[in-house]
Amino acid sequence: MLFHSSIRKELARGFGATLVALITIVMTMMLIRTLGQAAKGSVNPSEVMMVLGYTVLGYLPTILTLSLFVATVSTLSRMYSDSEMVIWFASGYGLTGLLRPLLRFAWPILLAVAAFALVVWPWANQQIQGMKDRYEQRGDLERIAPGQFQESANGNRVFFIDKDSPDKRSGNNVFISSIDHGRETVTSARSAKIDDVGNQRFLILNNGQRLESTIGQPDLKISQFQEYGTRVSSSALDNTDTTPSRARSSLDLVRDPSPINQGELAWRLSLALAALNFVVIALAVSGGNPRSGRSGNILFALFAFVVYFNLLNLGQSWIANGTVPFGGFLLGLHGGVFLLAMGWLLARHHNWSWRNLLPKPTAQDTQA
Repeated sequence: MLFHSSIRKELARGFGATLVALITIVMTMMLIRTLGQAAKGSVNPSEVMMVLGYTVLGYLPTILTLSLFVATVSTLSRMYSDSEMVIWFASGYGLTGLLRPLLRFAWPILLAVAAFALVVWPWANQQIQGMKDRYEQRGDLERIAPGQFQESANGNRVFFIDKDSPDKRSGNNVFISSIDHGRETVTSARSAKIDDVGNQRFLILNNGQRLESTIGQPDLKISQFQEYGTRVSSSALDNTDTTPSRARSSLDLVRDPSPINQGELAWRLSLALAALNFVVIALAVSGGNPRSGRSGNILFALFAFVVYFNLLNLGQSWIANGTVPFGGFLLGLHGGVFLLAMGWLLARHHNWSWRNLLPKPTAQDTQA
């Protein structure tokens, strides 16, 4: 049908423009946050763009859903303001007849939202978590940056090196402060180099001094040395399985139905169900007063989107805390929203109003 094809073409243009704008905004916000994490030492500065890409990829379900919702509301509102909906109604079709062309346009996007939520979202979080873990697990010597005080992995040592050499195995003006078994040690040396002895790695200091003291005691021991070696660890953290639920695959969440995993799985399924409900909501909230413009509908649509997604986040925490069951939350929230949106749509389709539902006054009531 010509009318259906024109609607889908306009929806495609609006969806594409909204998607590009939202991705640009999200990338800018995530770039600022990622740079902040890199400044605090949580992310490798050389991997900022990779972390940014994975982060935006993980947020694509929300971006696609909002783009579809805004494009649908804006397109239908324009049709109302330009009296195109009058032609549609005059052709003998009601408001519910628009569900077919809307769903024909939206079904690939709905499948993409489900795929990104169930597969891409955990994979992207797993990649980000892996890069953060590898950066945290680097050795103490790998953490040293020339001209900067750098803390060791376990937080017991602070390193400083004035100038690094081209081979990355020696340096000048080295400072080391450490706390071990209640004793504080401050070591300084004019030069240092890295030496591998068997499977152990040592930092050999030359021409320096060492200050030792017991925490809380007034004793102080000062010694000078020509050469002094200290062992440095090559691994910061143990390889323990501490994968968060957001980085676990959906199949793993199903196999391990703990409350936290069920909350995460409910949130992923809710993204796909909410995208479908937003198509019905967009058709129901699109209004038709040419004098009021389209800004009111867009603002109301954004408000509904924010409220709906906040309920998804609250539901995830409720399921994780055991407050509500997994199936009850999915059925109650998404089923209730779907029935409410369909009821609103049918009321507009049949022109139902509170005045029509109230009993009309009779002639006797009028005379009285």
